[in-house]
Amino acid sequence: MSCRILVIRVLAAISGVLSMGMAAGAQSLSVLPVNILMAPGGRSSSLTVTNQGNSKTAIQIRAFAWNQDGDQDILTPSDLVVISPPIATLAPGASQVVRLILRESPAVRESTYRILLDQIPPPAEPGVIHVVLRLSIPIFAQPRSRVNPEVQFHLETKDGQLYLVGTNIGRRHLAVREIELSTSDGRTMKTESGSSPYVLAGATRHWKIDASGGPLPLPNQPLQLKAQSDDGAIQEQVSVVQAP
Repeated sequence: MSCRILVIRVLAAISGVLSMGMAAGAQSLSVLPVNILMAPGGRSSSLTVTNQGNSKTAIQIRAFAWNQDGDQDILTPSDLVVISPPIATLAPGASQVVRLILRESPAVRESTYRILLDQIPPPAEPGVIHVVLRLSIPIFAQPRSRVNPEVQFHLETKDGQLYLVGTNIGRRHLAVREIELSTSDGRTMKTESGSSPYVLAGATRHWKIDASGGPLPLPNQPLQLKAQSDDGAIQEQVSVVQAP
């Protein structure tokens, strides 16, 4: 029987637990941190990969420019992030510090990248299924001048589905979590689970709202939006507008 390899793709920054800075673990590897936040004007950072297993393992790390097109994350291979080392082998219990250096400083708004960390499959073993890890870790690099997010929210309906729409006209990303909408009669609606929290600078994204407990809100009907972001609590009124 030939060896089979399963790849677990873990978007570390999307996980609510991981995004708070806790270690990401799958199989025998752990990685810290799971969000790379470079200081304003900074061009370097690092992460530490630890092999917590009982056998040696190899990893490969690649860099991508990260943009958003609608609700899709677009990753484009980039040489603007220098990774050292890009490939490494870790003995059991060993750690590897991986250094990340930007070739260019951001100019007027935050630059965003992702690195994909792949565990390289071990040699094939008859009858054995190897599970290997993939982590997608965001990098946020800010220019020297202070930049802030500015996300404008409204609601849209399409084909019987309600969406919360956020457009970031600011120059830094915003991560939005724990979204909750309340009607004047006390009805509460929440987003579907598993959606990405990030709205990058200049991007627009949609969160699908579970409105199955009652009718969709009417145009111009105000609802109360409550959410948590990396800039603090969000509390404001939103209403349904005509979709473009």
